[in-house]
Amino acid sequence: MKIEQIYTGCLSQGAYYIESEGEAAIIDPLRETTPYLERAKVEGATIKYVFETHFHADFVSGHLDLAKKTGATIVYGPDAETSYKTYNAKDGETFQLGKVTIKALHTPGHTLESTTYLLIDENGKNHAIFTGDTLFLGDVGRPDLAIKSTLTKEDLAGMLFHSLRDKIMPLEDEVIVYPAHGAGSACGKNLSSETVDTLGNQKATNYALRADMTKEEFVAEVLDGILPPPQYFAKNAMLNKQGYTSFDDVLKKGNAPLGADAFEAMAEHESALVLDVRSPQDFAEEHIPNSMFIGLDNSFAPWVGALIADLNQPILLVVPEGREQEAVTRLSRVGYDNALGYLQGGMMAWKRAGKPTSTLRSISAHIFEKEYDGETTILDVRRPGEYASEHLEDAVSLPLDYLQEKMDTLDKDKPYYVHCAGGYRSVIAASIMIPAGFKNLTDVAGGYGAIQETDLKRTDYVCPSTLK
Repeated sequence: MKIEQIYTGCLSQGAYYIESEGEAAIIDPLRETTPYLERAKVEGATIKYVFETHFHADFVSGHLDLAKKTGATIVYGPDAETSYKTYNAKDGETFQLGKVTIKALHTPGHTLESTTYLLIDENGKNHAIFTGDTLFLGDVGRPDLAIKSTLTKEDLAGMLFHSLRDKIMPLEDEVIVYPAHGAGSACGKNLSSETVDTLGNQKATNYALRADMTKEEFVAEVLDGILPPPQYFAKNAMLNKQGYTSFDDVLKKGNAPLGADAFEAMAEHESALVLDVRSPQDFAEEHIPNSMFIGLDNSFAPWVGALIADLNQPILLVVPEGREQEAVTRLSRVGYDNALGYLQGGMMAWKRAGKPTSTLRSISAHIFEKEYDGETTILDVRRPGEYASEHLEDAVSLPLDYLQEKMDTLDKDKPYYVHCAGGYRSVIAASIMIPAGFKNLTDVAGGYGAIQETDLKRTDYVCPSTLK
């Protein structure tokens, strides 16, 4: 028996490869199928099953393409209605994989169809559970993402309470827990940075698995502090439920080189968004006017999903050389399949063609300290919890997640110093604000981490923000 966790840091997501006697199963695969196909090829194995723990909301799964390429059966749990052929496992139903057995445990709560898969070894011993978003390390899945459900989040939280206590907690302490996500995912609140643990340790340390916890206490604690889900979550869940374009076709269309003239014409005539995925420093130094920045070297896909409303938005890419396919792939992971190509030769080619460029003023925290006189507004685009823990005394809180819907609370004629925690989100924010008419923006490079090295006054008092 072989088990491999295939973890993708950008999405904080774990997919799983399980194999026994030349038969393999994949649990919760990402959009691109190559990693799973190559893994099976190396082992000389046949992919027999693709198990889905639920309709994922934070990424588009690769189950459809993988099944088409291998003939594998797509397995969901009870109550999963799809627009394509799947097998719906009954609660307690088993699937043979070589000498091992995979047992479906229906664990509704995160969503109605959520299912945990129990791996039983060749000796009949419970070995591991693949919990999807039902149980994380240190947390449980948010119960507010059910697609087209008449149930409330309180109803689903109550279901999750019983799923954990009736199906998961009775299992042996030595059973290994393999969740679908780790720290950084918006599918839960307090996920651990670890990605594998024992069930016994989770029973001892996970607040949601306290033995003396009542259902009412569980519901209250699970729902406390949950922020609204990103706008793309429901859209990704529907793609996983209804189907999507083949990833190979998406990659072929998006990974297309375009000269400067063709790129400019397409941006104009296709109403395409120019998305610059280079570093914050490169964008600040020089970029195409009115382009949007979301850098590849950070939580790229989740921010794309949070900030670009239309999954069908035509996108043109300004990308570091050699990373064109990566950019298209990572867009597709969250359902943005309409990339039209990339600027061949990058900004150098753009300038050689005599095209206009823009800059973003970006200064160090120490220069910011010298310049700030109490008149210019400080805009803190970190999340509410970050702001609440400590912030500059005069800063206005407007988290990047809500910037577009709350931008009308700001004065376009006023100058702003914009900062986040490390200098990534602030540049995203500035790239959104500039096309909206803000002309006097200054990015504080290094963000709050650098600001803490200055003598500017800070407080942990949560003063009024724009989020009322």
